[in-house]
Amino acid sequence: MAITLYSLGAAQEVTGSKHVLETGGGSLLVDCGAFQGRREEADRRNRDFSIDTSLLSSTILTHAHYDHCGLLPVLAKKGYRGNIYATPASRDLASIIMMDSAKIQARDAEYLQKQARKRGKEFTWQPLFGTADVMAAVEQFVTLSYHRTLALPGGIGLEFYDAGHILGSAMAYLTVPSSGGEPLRVGFTGDLGRANKPIIRDPELIPDVDYLVLESTYGNRLHESADDALGKLAEVVSATARRGGKVVVPAFAIERTQEIVFYLHLLVDRKKIPEIPIFVDSPMATNATAIFQVHPECYDEEINTAFTVHHRNPFGFNSLRYTSTVEESKELNSLKGPAIIVSADGMCEAGRIQHHLAHTVEDARNTVLLVGYMAENTLGRKIEERQPEVRILGESYRLRAEVAEIGAFSAHADYVEMWSWVSRLDRKRLKGIFLVHGEPDAQGPFRDFLLAKGVQAVTIVKYGERYPLAE
Repeated sequence: MAITLYSLGAAQEVTGSKHVLETGGGSLLVDCGAFQGRREEADRRNRDFSIDTSLLSSTILTHAHYDHCGLLPVLAKKGYRGNIYATPASRDLASIIMMDSAKIQARDAEYLQKQARKRGKEFTWQPLFGTADVMAAVEQFVTLSYHRTLALPGGIGLEFYDAGHILGSAMAYLTVPSSGGEPLRVGFTGDLGRANKPIIRDPELIPDVDYLVLESTYGNRLHESADDALGKLAEVVSATARRGGKVVVPAFAIERTQEIVFYLHLLVDRKKIPEIPIFVDSPMATNATAIFQVHPECYDEEINTAFTVHHRNPFGFNSLRYTSTVEESKELNSLKGPAIIVSADGMCEAGRIQHHLAHTVEDARNTVLLVGYMAENTLGRKIEERQPEVRILGESYRLRAEVAEIGAFSAHADYVEMWSWVSRLDRKRLKGIFLVHGEPDAQGPFRDFLLAKGVQAVTIVKYGERYPLAE
């Protein structure tokens, strides 16, 4: 019985995760994420996503980031009627992310149609999916808690382990029937998190595997320590406040926003930053924060103690305001004096962050603080590269604001942290590692690093190429 792996996304890139494991019992899809990058290219690739849903026996969601769950409604729209397996927290978070995307697409279509009418042009663009498609996908979710074993169609066993990446993130440990008698054991890390991060637990070790599908986002990078991050955050906020400027933080609504809020809370309590207004301007982040509060099973000990023993809310304090309405968001752009604005999207490709950047990047008093990975061709990457001019909402702006980066806030393990995790697996049993979710300049050095450490075989997965797994 042939067992084959191939990828339809996040192959030599970091967005659009879609990995397929073909077995004698059918095909299993791990993640169904959206591509992000150049607008037209991303739209085309998301629309061209092609898979024979009749051959899919199951779908697994490792976590609820848009580049892992964003095309699940498209999967449902294409006729997939099987189960989507995820942790309870991932199900709840994915629901709000997918619904938010549907609403944004509907608003974009309405706006673009009006603009086209004004120019006397024909407008044919339609959203990838609507709210009905999201609801259809949500109804297909089957939740599975960590460390519970479930039998999938085709006799495949599934067990989730905490990936330590975002709330509810999981590594999928699969046992696949094989012709050799003993099941083949395959692990998918999804996005592997980091040890000693606030809020959620450290990544767990999965049982030994024959093959590992491993992310490689930071395969050539080392992160700063958490202590360095806290000090640098205080320095960026204080310096910007002295200039009378604003700190604008593009942050993913899930995990990154809550972590930034947690660290700002610490700095305010310790009087390490001046008392200036702090705003979280992201309805999705507000909703996600509420979901955090109902999933204590994902917390690390410090946060769990704060909530359940001391009844403190790590995500709320006097200097902090959560905005909800469009009017409240617009008012932030006319603020005078220092402030901190945390807003989504994390790669600056959509949402309210684009409006805040349009109002701040040309003022040298302000700072754009980058706290996460910026994929190729995104607005966030162009700001990270300090391009002298950036296009936001169709207009060109001079980038005069300071640009600061804090790598320690990344929710992805760097290459040393990934090796620390991989090295605890039985490398005599481990026949090979498949690298996904990374750009070529990170994957090449990481492959060489792993081979030098004694890993038997390391393959950089290419889009659509099929890789047989020896039984």
